[in-house]
Amino acid sequence: MTPFKLTDELVSQIQLLIENQNDGELRELMKELHYADVAEIANELEEEEATYIIKLLNSEKTSDILIELDEDVRERILSNLSAKEIAGEIEELDTDDAADIVGELPKEIVQSVISQIEDKDHAKDIVELLRYDEYSAGGLMAKELVKVNENWNVLTCVKEMRAQAENVTRVHSIYVVDDEDKLKGRLSLKDLLTTSTKTHIKDVYIPKVDYVNVNENPEEVAKIMSKYDLEAIPVVDEIGRLVGRITIDDIVDVIREEADKDYQLAAGISQDVEADDSIWQLTRARIPWLILGLFGGLGAAAIMGGFEEMIAKHAILFFFTPLIAAMAGNVGVQSSAIIVQGLANDDLKGSISNRLVKEMLLALLNGIILAIILLLFTWFWKGDFSTALAISLSLVAVIVVAGIIGTFIPLFLDKRGIDPAIATGPFITTSNDIFGILIYFWIAKLVLGI
Repeated sequence: MTPFKLTDELVSQIQLLIENQNDGELRELMKELHYADVAEIANELEEEEATYIIKLLNSEKTSDILIELDEDVRERILSNLSAKEIAGEIEELDTDDAADIVGELPKEIVQSVISQIEDKDHAKDIVELLRYDEYSAGGLMAKELVKVNENWNVLTCVKEMRAQAENVTRVHSIYVVDDEDKLKGRLSLKDLLTTSTKTHIKDVYIPKVDYVNVNENPEEVAKIMSKYDLEAIPVVDEIGRLVGRITIDDIVDVIREEADKDYQLAAGISQDVEADDSIWQLTRARIPWLILGLFGGLGAAAIMGGFEEMIAKHAILFFFTPLIAAMAGNVGVQSSAIIVQGLANDDLKGSISNRLVKEMLLALLNGIILAIILLLFTWFWKGDFSTALAISLSLVAVIVVAGIIGTFIPLFLDKRGIDPAIATGPFITTSNDIFGILIYFWIAKLVLGI
């Protein structure tokens, strides 16, 4: 299959078909495209043009298109649809996707949309999902799944599974519950096929099953599913009743969103923004860290001002200031990035003190190697061994301190429930710049005897 490639020519062709209301040719063109590709096209169209396509195609396809659209595009399109039209789209979706769309609607039309859904069980499931926090396993799960009672025999089980499977797009697992709907285990399809039809399910099901609570953090769910290579995981309520399941496609979205957020934090962007957002939104997201960087620079300048006399006597120290600041920032970011990655993947082992000692030794080794290179370069360049030694010793100290700070801060933030990804951005760079400049001139002063 050739990968879809969005081109200006294709967009122009679709716009022309819409303008001429050539519905037959437009339907034929869209018929050949995957719903995700149609969504990519719709994101590039004007609001009226995208709405035209949604109203033209049948809900079986457009419901999936709506889910793939950018949130702001979807919001504008839905504002052009009636409550009945929105309900028609929602009926074609799994409950988790349907709840996501309903949750984005203005409160004044939610009730009207829900009341227009013909499948009342579907509507009831959507309403139930809306009660859960958006950032929880309950807010992430879908109600569609296949479950069987432990007291059924295999024959009854197969009949019930056939009926349930009609509403499930993909059957990842068969879950076993008791008479109170409490999760008991899972059922192997092989065991089901090779067992007598009169055998009770409780005699053949597998009691070991991974599950999560409705209140579990989505990132924790992602870790569990990643660790155990699960395509789906059941969700239970506070008393252990099976209430839904989370599938791998939902978890991929969680991982991607978390990665995007961490990347923005590391770049010094404090809010979730996109390139197409307004200048004001982008400014609000960026300015806090830029202000922090400004104050950090002012702090570094003030520190240098305190060593003005020494700089006047040894002007060469001034020329190495950017190098010291850069090395401090780079080492700090490297150390913090490794720790943040370890925290995210749950790979960090041992105590904090052991981690700090290891990072200190690593920084010391790197610092000595770099300092030797710097010592030789400065000595041959200026012919002043004392100054070269002062700069080189300062570099070692700065790198060690930067490594410790870069290790400690994300661990400290994580213990306080703050996203440690914040420590890989301007925060750690600015703090290390200030400490680096202070240590640099202080050690240089001691070595040079000023």
